[in-house]
Amino acid sequence: MLFPDLIRLTTSSFLAYRLRSFLTGLGIAIGITAVILLTSIGEGLHQFVLAEFNQFGTNLIAIQPGKTQTQGGNVGIFGSVRQLSIEDAQALRHLANVEYVNPSVTGNAEVRANGKTRRTTVFGAGHDLTKVMASNVQTGSFLPDDDPTQARALVVLGSKVRQELFFGQNPLGSYLSVGGQRYRVVGVMETKGQMLGFDLDDTVFIPAARALELFNRPGLMEIQLSYKPNADLDGVVRSITELLKERHGREDFTITPQEKALEVLGSVLDVITFAVGALGGISLLVGGVGILTIMTMAVTERTSEIGLLRALGARERQVLTLFLGEAMLLSALGGLAGLALGVGIAQALHLLFPALPVHTPWLFAVLAEFSAVTIGLVAGVAPARRAARLDPVEALHAE
Repeated sequence: MLFPDLIRLTTSSFLAYRLRSFLTGLGIAIGITAVILLTSIGEGLHQFVLAEFNQFGTNLIAIQPGKTQTQGGNVGIFGSVRQLSIEDAQALRHLANVEYVNPSVTGNAEVRANGKTRRTTVFGAGHDLTKVMASNVQTGSFLPDDDPTQARALVVLGSKVRQELFFGQNPLGSYLSVGGQRYRVVGVMETKGQMLGFDLDDTVFIPAARALELFNRPGLMEIQLSYKPNADLDGVVRSITELLKERHGREDFTITPQEKALEVLGSVLDVITFAVGALGGISLLVGGVGILTIMTMAVTERTSEIGLLRALGARERQVLTLFLGEAMLLSALGGLAGLALGVGIAQALHLLFPALPVHTPWLFAVLAEFSAVTIGLVAGVAPARRAARLDPVEALHAE
């Protein structure tokens, strides 16, 4: 049997049994659509979350008070013998490979200006915050490099706070009340957007020492620092640990490198993406059962045709190839239709709900199509072998 004849015989069955072929391919198409749609949403969420963390840079280390390995749980500041202090942050600046250090205190307070009042996030920070967090000032300047323990009452506005309290005005040099205390505005930050639901623009920035007084806190909530890109992360962590242990007398703090956190987060998100893809893969198995059923029926219906082919000299291998090719072609076409449908639905959802992150990984698309063809091949083996082993004489007498 020549190859063109094989192709013609394979495709002729589609034309002869259009509805059956359509329904068979539909089972595979639905399975592929489910896989592509779910993995597109899962991968979109994966990239969205990682981008949210990476917008502040990657060479970051966060230090919090409290030791996470204490008594099997993180007791935070309540388990710390000594709070993190502004002096600790100052000492960290002198370590090798450390570029910038930012002492951090966060709270919520009422701000007032121009007869308008708004409750917003107050971020106590040092003058290096813009360098540590990869943020930019739109107008004016950020907090100056003053003595951190004797900081002046200066404030930098987030873009939304500026819009709400100083709409149409230049706020530089104006005064703003933060928690009942008077601050002078020295700058306005560029729009940063939201990170995991936290609005970075609805924020005001004041010196960390002032924030400690405002919120009546004994110590910092966190110290963030950035290190040189070519520095050894383990070496940087080791030097931080040694310095703070020397200052505190014990390891009563927790060091969290962003690189390590992103690795763990990426692994978790990869598992989630794989899991949702596997759920969609169940539909592919259902489509495979459909191919098995339809191909078994096709062998029964075409028994006399098979007998004629055998009588004309077709070998068992050629009959086997004919039916396997039909099963694979059905699943391949159904898979391509499913790919188009899955990508189309994913993009339509993104257009309808712009906040929903969607990204179709082409690796998953290729694997899904390959899986569809493989399932078609496996599902078609048993019916094809049955057809190939039919006795030509008996097959010719079949009604």
